[in-house]
Amino acid sequence: MTDEIALNQPIGAASSRPIAISNWLYSVAFLVFIMVVVGGITRLTESGLSITEWKPVTGALPPLSEADWLSEFAKYQQIPEYREISGPAGMTLADFKFIYFWEWVHRLLGRLIGVAFALPLLWFAAKRAIPSGYGLRLVALLALGGLQGTIGWWMVSSGLSERTDVSHFRLAVHLLTALFILGGLVWTALDLRQLARGNAKPARMTGLGALVLVVLAIQLLFGAYTAGLNAGYVSNTWPLMNEYFIPGGINWSAGIWAALNNDPYLIHFIHRWWAWVVVGFLIILARKVRQIDRRSSVAIHIAFGSQILLGIATVMTGIDIHLAVLHQAVGALVVASTVWGVHLLGRTTR
Repeated sequence: MTDEIALNQPIGAASSRPIAISNWLYSVAFLVFIMVVVGGITRLTESGLSITEWKPVTGALPPLSEADWLSEFAKYQQIPEYREISGPAGMTLADFKFIYFWEWVHRLLGRLIGVAFALPLLWFAAKRAIPSGYGLRLVALLALGGLQGTIGWWMVSSGLSERTDVSHFRLAVHLLTALFILGGLVWTALDLRQLARGNAKPARMTGLGALVLVVLAIQLLFGAYTAGLNAGYVSNTWPLMNEYFIPGGINWSAGIWAALNNDPYLIHFIHRWWAWVVVGFLIILARKVRQIDRRSSVAIHIAFGSQILLGIATVMTGIDIHLAVLHQAVGALVVASTVWGVHLLGRTTR
């Protein structure tokens, strides 16, 4: 009963601390951003399958002895990725330690984010500092974070028995959920800052805002497919793909839906050209919010401009890992800046 009261403290209560909670949510959002970046590194270094078990508590510790390392390596040697790819390529224990490190860091960050969200949430609740209407939203974000850990293991498990890689569908769910959490954190933090300024009503989703987010989500989906299917490697030329606007090699035999979801040539083609549709909508959004808060407009332009340049450079360098990681990082910034802009629209349009 006490917790329920704490999570629904009236807005005007003296103990309500919207700015402190907003700052905390921004900090967690930054950790999620780092998590997305490390996830990109994990993917690009083919590290995701190096840890073959899911141990939410004891797995926080890495192997501490040579015997432990040999045991983990032996487990990895049982999966198809090692038997068909890494093993024949001559992977050594030192090579395994490198990929294990990135997957371990990725999972450790997930645990850190869980702690960094759950403990302050309990503290704010105990202090009755959470404004009315925000308790359930914060609990929902915590639950979504826990679900994301389960989704991560669901993704990894798809590559442990029959495949040499994880399912690109599950990879897409994992990435899009992370970006949804990032957006939810930013949106809630912005609502709380408005609350602190006396604007009691949270921002609402406008028609234009929803449309922009849907258009962006389609691009993010095909970006995840591109990563999961290594579709970026099918062409290292731009703007044409291997001397053609519409690339050859698209497999239409199973129908257009199957091609849209599985063919690397078509997926790469859509990802590189749908980007310009996204740019068009983001320009419209930026122009709409420029008179409200020019900083948001500038942030949106910088984010999508950098992302377009990084995408082109990543393709033309044959997927240079540094550029590819930056491309994923700036993609998360595009999401954050877009959410900021959409939130501004929802504040001013009641």
